[in-house]
Amino acid sequence: MISKRVPTAIAMTLAAGAGVVGLTASPAAAQAVPCVQKVAVVNNGGFVIDFQITTRDGQLSAPTDDYPINQWRIVDLASTPFAEGVDVRPLVHAQAGDDVAGNVFVSYCANGQTATYTASGTTLDYSVTLLT
Repeated sequence: MISKRVPTAIAMTLAAGAGVVGLTASPAAAQAVPCVQKVAVVNNGGFVIDFQITTRDGQLSAPTDDYPINQWRIVDLASTPFAEGVDVRPLVHAQAGDDVAGNVFVSYCANGQTATYTASGTTLDYSVTLLT
C-alpha cells in the first residue's frame, strides 16, 4: 500500500512543482527587453579586449579598437547595418583568450539610451554582463 502512495505523492509533488515552475517562468518570458541606441562594454578584466555587436541570427558589426582594463568603448547602433527593433548584444574578444557574448540581448531603438555591459574575469574564464 505504501508503494502505491509514495509514487502518487511524488507524482503530485512533481506536477505541482511543474505548475509553479511554469508560472514562475511565464512572467520572466513576458518581461520587456531594454530598448537602447548604444551599447557600451567596460573592461574590468585583466586583459585587452575588443567587441562587436551581434544579432540573434549571427550578423556582426565592425569591431571596436583594442582597449585595456579600466577603459570602455561604445557603439552607436545607428552606425551599424542593423535595423531598429533587432535584438543585439556584444560579442567580446579577449586577446589570447576566448570570445564571450553578453549575457542578455537588448533591442535597438533610436532613443539615445545606452546598455552598459561589463567584461570581467580572466582571458579564458570571463563573463560579459549587462549592468542594471
